Amino acid sequence: MPAANGTPKTTPLTETFGAEVHDIDLTQIMTEADFAPLRDLFDEHSTLLFRNQTLTDEAHLRIANFFGPIEDRLADERKPGEAYKVPEVSNVREDGSVSEAMDLHTLNLKSNFLWHSDSTFLPTPALVNVITARIVPSTGGATELASTRAGWADMPEELKSRIRGRGIWHRYSHSRKKISEELSKLPMFHKWPDQHWSSIWTNPANGREALYLASHAFRIDGYDEAESEALLDELTAYCTQPRFVYSHNWNVGDVLMWDQRAVMHRGTPWPYEEPRKLSSICSSAQARDGLDTIRMDAA
Repeated sequence: MPAANGTPKTTPLTETFGAEVHDIDLTQIMTEADFAPLRDLFDEHSTLLFRNQTLTDEAHLRIANFFGPIEDRLADERKPGEAYKVPEVSNVREDGSVSEAMDLHTLNLKSNFLWHSDSTFLPTPALVNVITARIVPSTGGATELASTRAGWADMPEELKSRIRGRGIWHRYSHSRKKISEELSKLPMFHKWPDQHWSSIWTNPANGREALYLASHAFRIDGYDEAESEALLDELTAYCTQPRFVYSHNWNVGDVLMWDQRAVMHRGTPWPYEEPRKLSSICSSAQARDGLDTIRMDAA
């Protein structure tokens, strides 16, 4: 139950970011007033964990809608009248079989093993990912989260000065090319033009800054692509040191939600002959989330 002051009870996930929220049934979050304390915790902690949830697709969509508009990457592919389906991060095919280790679908899942923020390649990037476990393997398959807010706050000024005030360009196929040239050429990774975002995203709720990084990033303003790649690798390595990382080993019914403005994430391997299924909904960032402050002019 919430504490006497109405704030939900929490315990830290790490010393630098994240909180587990206790005694909250997410299916009972029905109004903006119900949601407001969770939004406050989200802005404060960047990552929230809820255990033992029974999140239906309807409840999942409702929670995500409180954050903002539902991201729909397949809108252009859906037939007239065809309903939106909650996206799945899964190696399970429609017939119940699992994809092979070198199948293009599995290679795409392996692209998620790179540190990234979701949707930096879209014209409107994601604010949050609300994700829950449906099927978990016997081992592996963790989701790791890294706080670019904590990393940035701790970063030496010499490194900060090399990225501060600069824009970063993002391209969907760039991250896929790191895994497979064939994968990167699929049409689904070329739907959107390159996106240009500020390297720093400031949270309007509290004024706290975070590096805005992703495996989709390929060029930094003022550097060529080789220099950019080296600096992006250095910044990512700094922000993914163990003290800035939380690794979550899934149980069915767990729900994680994290701030895409301030947290990168990646998956980890599991035995691919075993099924793994997570339901994942991203909500798009809005002006109230600081979106307009990170837009950069095309160059």
